[in-house]
Amino acid sequence: MTLLLLGGPLMGNAFAQAAAAAPPTADTGDTAFMLISAALVLLMTPGLAFFYGGFVRSRNVLNTLMMSFVLMAIVGVTWILWGYSLSFAPGLPFIGGLQWLGLNGVGLEVTDYLKGSNPPEVVSYAGTIPHQAFMIYQAMFAIITPALISGAIAERMSFRAYALFVLLWSTFVYTPLAHMVWAKGGFLGLYGGLGALDFAGGTVVHISSGVSALVAAIVLGPRKQHPDRLSPPHNVPFILLGAGLLWFGWFGFNAGSALSVAGGTSGNIVTNIATTAFVATNTAAAAAALMWLILEAVLRGKPTAVGAATGAVAGLVGITPAAGFVTPLSSILIGFITSFVCFYAVSFKHKLQIDDALDTYPVHGVGGTVGAILTAIFATTQVNGGGKDGVLRGNFGELGVELAAIVIAYVIAAVGTWVILKIIEATVGLRVKEEAEYQGLDINEHGEEGYNSEFSDRMNVSQ
Repeated sequence: MTLLLLGGPLMGNAFAQAAAAAPPTADTGDTAFMLISAALVLLMTPGLAFFYGGFVRSRNVLNTLMMSFVLMAIVGVTWILWGYSLSFAPGLPFIGGLQWLGLNGVGLEVTDYLKGSNPPEVVSYAGTIPHQAFMIYQAMFAIITPALISGAIAERMSFRAYALFVLLWSTFVYTPLAHMVWAKGGFLGLYGGLGALDFAGGTVVHISSGVSALVAAIVLGPRKQHPDRLSPPHNVPFILLGAGLLWFGWFGFNAGSALSVAGGTSGNIVTNIATTAFVATNTAAAAAALMWLILEAVLRGKPTAVGAATGAVAGLVGITPAAGFVTPLSSILIGFITSFVCFYAVSFKHKLQIDDALDTYPVHGVGGTVGAILTAIFATTQVNGGGKDGVLRGNFGELGVELAAIVIAYVIAAVGTWVILKIIEATVGLRVKEEAEYQGLDINEHGEEGYNSEFSDRMNVSQ
């Protein structure tokens, strides 16, 4: 008994030291939240496929769907091999290092995997979830971003050229931008950079894809029947279905970018960034859809289903960079303003007769630009203490930072896209043959049809 009593304190110290030496473990709630958010973001890619697929002619619907679906295969592999390392591994201010190639060193650790690089106080991207959970969440962003570009070059680019294009674009355009804005030590971001605010991808995702889409449409040239014999959308229910899936998945896109469901404080104010971003996302989308419908009703006489879907997507684009930094009332204004500007950008694009087939630049490029500027205006640390105040809170310099980030994103996306397209044009070619474009890309590029004409013939005969 005496030995036990004397040894008790020593044993207690030993247990305390063992407990102190145990590595931190992942928070189960945050991990579940991030895995669900990753799944929601992945769902956005099929949603985009249906959204775009409804706009094109029926003879091209499968090709348009495949232009989104194939990204889940291509980037799903390349992100593991080199994309994640180039985007998020500590390296240069403009590109990540090679130490995480093939996910070497990327495991289930929750912290300290960024030790030894500047700024020294940042030791992980998300300290309550496994490193691989953060990696796979970011993979979903890398998948959908080049898929957005497909809307500009629909119905005329060969599938082989497109697959090669997205492989090169995701490597040489997306990864540098993602690193500069979101990675530790990136030139533009909050982790030791200029301090540009981009909560969920206004610059990295929407500006980059929108500008690239515009360049691709110009380099590729217009469709043979543009602008004289353009067909209306062949399946408006597809468009509404796609917009609904995008809206639903966008909660993972924006709220998931909080990287945790835990609350906190900013001064004397209680905060929960995931909730804030969720509310902002829904509010801006609703406001933007409403604004688009009002504009159509006033200027064109009738509000349309296509307009409601397009307006909602424009609002979702506009709120993306701001979602975790602004109040609900600011979200309404961001939705209204973004929708208004995008509405007129679509009309202006038609006057220029640039065949951006599905209005990718007017919605994503313009919407992302407007959203980034409005983020610099409406951001407040009362919502997110890890962010910065905007112009309305007296921080006029933030607008200059955002404008610099926008310009850099425009230059990288435009120049990178032009170079990649010219290389592909000189090697495998960009466009399908003229007769294939008239016949439809489904049968010529994939050997199948979206709608079984044989079944339709039998129905017509029976009737």
